[in-house]
Amino acid sequence: MISVPTGARVWLATGYTDMRRGFPSLALQVQEVLRKDPLSGHLFVFRGRRSDLVKLIWHDGQGACLFTKRLERGKFIWPSVAGESVTISPAQLSYLLSGIDWRNPQETHRPTRVG
Repeated sequence: MISVPTGARVWLATGYTDMRRGFPSLALQVQEVLRKDPLSGHLFVFRGRRSDLVKLIWHDGQGACLFTKRLERGKFIWPSVAGESVTISPAQLSYLLSGIDWRNPQETHRPTRVG
């Protein structure tokens, strides 16, 4: 996982996106649909139709970065608001990329005894 730069925001593009797209067409979608600047240093995350694949674009000041993650099991939890964007924290992004429900993370194992 990349470390999110201080001051950078993480934006989720709601709905689904054609995962055949690369950085140029995803950046164009950020500009035209989300009304954001794709070269701003913020991270923009897109989900595929089957919800098992996400792409993240980020311009680090030196060049364009495109990251892809596919879950072997399960689906990425995504907001249901269509045609808009949702901002999340870097910690929530970490949960999202791990396949954990970022809206309400829960401990999956709690020890019952010490040792």
